[in-house]
Amino acid sequence: MDLLQKIRTIPTEPGVYLYKNAEGDVIYVGKAKNLRSRVSSYFHEGRWEDAKTGTLVREAVDVEYIVVANNKEALALENNLIKQRKPRFNILLRDDKTYPYVKLTLGEKWPRVYVTRRLRKDGSAYYGPYFPANLAYRIVDLIHRNFLIPSCKVDLTRFHPRPCLQYYIKRCLGPCVQDLTTPEAYQEAVRDVKMFLEGRPTDLAKSLRARMERAAGDQEYERAARYRDLISTVEQLQERQRIAAAEGDDADVFGYHFESGMLAVNLFHLRGGKMVDRREFFWEDLPEFALPDNSPRDVASNVSADAATDPDGSSGAVGRDVASNVSTQVEFVPGEFFSALLKQLYIGQPYVPRNLYIPVDFEDREELEDLLSEQNAGEGARGTRVHIVVPQRGEKRSLIDLAGNNAKQSYDQRFRVMKPNARRIQEELQEVIGLPDLPKRIECFDISHIQGAETVASMVVWEDGKMKKSDYRKFIIRTVHGVDDFASMREVVARRYKRLQDEKKPMPSLVLIDGGLGQLHAAADALEALEIINQPLASIAKREEILYVYGQEKDPIALDHHSPVLHLIQMIRDEAHRFAVTFHRKRRQIRDRSTELLEIPGVGASTTRRLLEHFGSVQAVKQADPAALSAVVTRAQAEAIRNHFQK
Repeated sequence: MDLLQKIRTIPTEPGVYLYKNAEGDVIYVGKAKNLRSRVSSYFHEGRWEDAKTGTLVREAVDVEYIVVANNKEALALENNLIKQRKPRFNILLRDDKTYPYVKLTLGEKWPRVYVTRRLRKDGSAYYGPYFPANLAYRIVDLIHRNFLIPSCKVDLTRFHPRPCLQYYIKRCLGPCVQDLTTPEAYQEAVRDVKMFLEGRPTDLAKSLRARMERAAGDQEYERAARYRDLISTVEQLQERQRIAAAEGDDADVFGYHFESGMLAVNLFHLRGGKMVDRREFFWEDLPEFALPDNSPRDVASNVSADAATDPDGSSGAVGRDVASNVSTQVEFVPGEFFSALLKQLYIGQPYVPRNLYIPVDFEDREELEDLLSEQNAGEGARGTRVHIVVPQRGEKRSLIDLAGNNAKQSYDQRFRVMKPNARRIQEELQEVIGLPDLPKRIECFDISHIQGAETVASMVVWEDGKMKKSDYRKFIIRTVHGVDDFASMREVVARRYKRLQDEKKPMPSLVLIDGGLGQLHAAADALEALEIINQPLASIAKREEILYVYGQEKDPIALDHHSPVLHLIQMIRDEAHRFAVTFHRKRRQIRDRSTELLEIPGVGASTTRRLLEHFGSVQAVKQADPAALSAVVTRAQAEAIRNHFQK
């Protein structure tokens, strides 16, 4: 059955359709209220003249479809399939920046709290996202100090001989050591953390007050005082939340700038009526996605009417960009773009703000409103209805214009190759890797050898925005024989940080490893053997340029190739590689040049090394007179060397 015959058999019910190419790859995913009508519309004679639709139809050799009950189900299914299949004719969300969640690992015997940027169905509870990003770290720190639930990576499936520093400074209950705490006491603390993160301060304060009174009745005054301090902390946080709620609603505001086939989008996060953070998105090559039912001319006129009008009726800066670009670059349809963007941003998220302010309307806006509202109610996220609003005038339109102007600035910084600010790169690196503080010092390691011979390692240092060559270090691998990069990395990391421990020097902000998961875990094993925990550790794989963060290995970070953070990491990694290779070549040259000297009776490896370091080459040793040789070696060795070369 050919494609046109198959289309005639498609039902007229709502659902999702998937176009495939000759290789069987999904190249476009769409949804429709009437599947047969929408899919057959691609093959109408007038649509073939449209370059975008024509390209899609020429590549498509098969179509699959999935029937659903209603249009809202089609929205959710379309979003899931786009994220899974990543079709090249669909708009795909590419973002250098994700916001953190607080993860409570309820599936473990001894649950812990972490800051994470990936949501997984692993039995854990996730809370967030938090704006700005450092708020999540402050919340986890508050949990450590008040509820004593840790964030360490220590193996808690077995007991250890002694606890780490966190226990002694009263930031952990010590579940890693037998008899320091009980399962009952630990679970009580976990329940308190859960109520705290779920935003139930009244229930938490009531429970804590009952326990405080019970402890005071049992004359456990120290324990009662701890409950009293916890109640005070919870009530202060509750008061701040009340003030924020009284100041205004939560909203997300979108603005964009499109030029020369490239797009920048700015998203403002307003919480409690105040802007708490800004997010940037960039697209260099927008896909040639299929247009909806309305023609390019209709879209252009709609955009000029909806988006290009300021409150006073004049054409604004954002509107001028849109109108001019739509007329010359008909591939970019703002309504279709924002429909795809909002689905990928919000469907499946634990919390969606009450209002979403967007610059243009799109056809399935009401269905998406209903779906996100049901999702909010189902997740228990305040149970508020979501409103997707296209304001035309007033304060809300001014917010969209402000976001649009900022998108123009973002476009200039990204695509007009303006040098990014060093401080901003540090902040972005902190957010990408999830560092607790702004990175001040990065130490990067690399291993170099040829088939296991003359294995060496290098460590280079980046500090306060530049390479610090005075702190570079070279390592000769001593305990590893043959080809074993993992064991070599384990040795060099252990040697480096054992020395730091002995000298009582601080650890770096980040330990960076040149390599993949094997090298990353080898370095982690070395740090764990030294009882160094919670040390930020990451590796970068050479070919894929993928960043692996220890503790989040299942969620590798693929940074945009224009990202200044990636450029910084690559620069540090390349410097470590250069330093290691240079040292390895020098060692190999000394080994190769020393062969003839080692043949001389009475001259060993250490004497050969001294001669080559002093004279620089075997040829210089040959030409040296006895007096010069005697300055480096004994008189007998000097005579033996002279006799050898004279023969």
